[in-house]
Amino acid sequence: MQKSLLLHGGVLVVLFALQFVLPAYHHGNLARIMVLASYAMGYNLLFGYTGLLSLGHALFFAAGLYGMGLAMSQFGLSAGIALMVGILLGALVGAVIGALALRTEGVAFMIVTLMFAQAGYLTVLYFGAYTRGDEGFVIAQADRVLLSLDLSDPTVRYFAAFSVFCAVFIMCYLAVQSRFGKVLIAIRENEDRARMLGYDVARYKLAAVVLSASLSALAGASYGLLFGYVGASFASVQYSIFPLLWVLLGGAGTVLGPLIGTLFMFYLIDLSSGITTAYMLIAGVVLVFLTLFAPQGLMGELRRRVWRWLP
Repeated sequence: MQKSLLLHGGVLVVLFALQFVLPAYHHGNLARIMVLASYAMGYNLLFGYTGLLSLGHALFFAAGLYGMGLAMSQFGLSAGIALMVGILLGALVGAVIGALALRTEGVAFMIVTLMFAQAGYLTVLYFGAYTRGDEGFVIAQADRVLLSLDLSDPTVRYFAAFSVFCAVFIMCYLAVQSRFGKVLIAIRENEDRARMLGYDVARYKLAAVVLSASLSALAGASYGLLFGYVGASFASVQYSIFPLLWVLLGGAGTVLGPLIGTLFMFYLIDLSSGITTAYMLIAGVVLVFLTLFAPQGLMGELRRRVWRWLP
C-alpha cells in the first residue's frame, strides 16, 4: 500500500513540476494529454475493472462537451455552471444508456453501445443549426473564465488540466481500492460467483456505467472549456476507439495505465508525423510489436513481471 501511494503520488508531483520546465510546445501537449487521460481513466473504470467493453464512450465525452458548449453559447451560462451542466448531462445519458445496454452482454453490449454513440453523432449533425455540425464552434476567449482565472492562458490552462486529472486520478485510485472497486473486479473475474455471493450485479454494473460516463463527460466538458472548441469529430466513432486503445496500450485494470497509454500514443503519432505523411504505418507497426511483446499493456506487464502490488 505504501509503495503504491508513493508511486502514484510521485506521478502527480512530476506532472506538477513539469509545468515549470517544459518548453511551450510540450507544455501545451501535456495539458491536452492530461485531459484525454482523464477520459481514458473513466473508460478504464468500465472496461479494465468491470470487464464491460464499450464502443460508445464518445457519446459520453460529447455529452459533456456539448452540454458545456451549448450551455455557454445558447444560454449564456458562466463557465463554472456550464461545466456542471456538461457533467450532469453525461451522467444522465450514462444512466439511460446503461439501463438499456445492460440488458445485453458480451458482443451485444459492445454493438448496442456503438449504435447509441452513432445515434448521438448523427443527432449532433442533424441539429447543425445549433451545434454547427462538422464545422463546430469556438468558445470565445472572454467567456473561458473560471473563478476569475483566464483558462486560455497557458499556465492557467495547464494547472486547470492538472486539477481535472488529479481529481479523476484520485477518485479512480480510491474507487478501485474500496469495496465498490473490489466488487467490480469480482464481477469482471466471475460474474456468476459475484451474484452467488449476494451482490446485486446489475446495480453495480449500472453504477460503473454512470460513474464512467460522468468522468468521461467531465473530460469532454473540460476539453472544450480549456481549448475553446466544440466539434462533431469528438462524437465520432474514433473517439470511442481512442480510449480503448489508450487503455490497452497502458494496461487495462491499472490506475496508471490510461495516462501511460495516452502519453505513448500521442507522442508516437506526433513523432511519426514528423518523419512521413504515412505516419499511421509507423504507428501501426509499433503498436503491433507492442501488442505481441506486451499483451497486457505497458503497466500491465510491469505489474506482471515486477510490481505485483500495482493497483
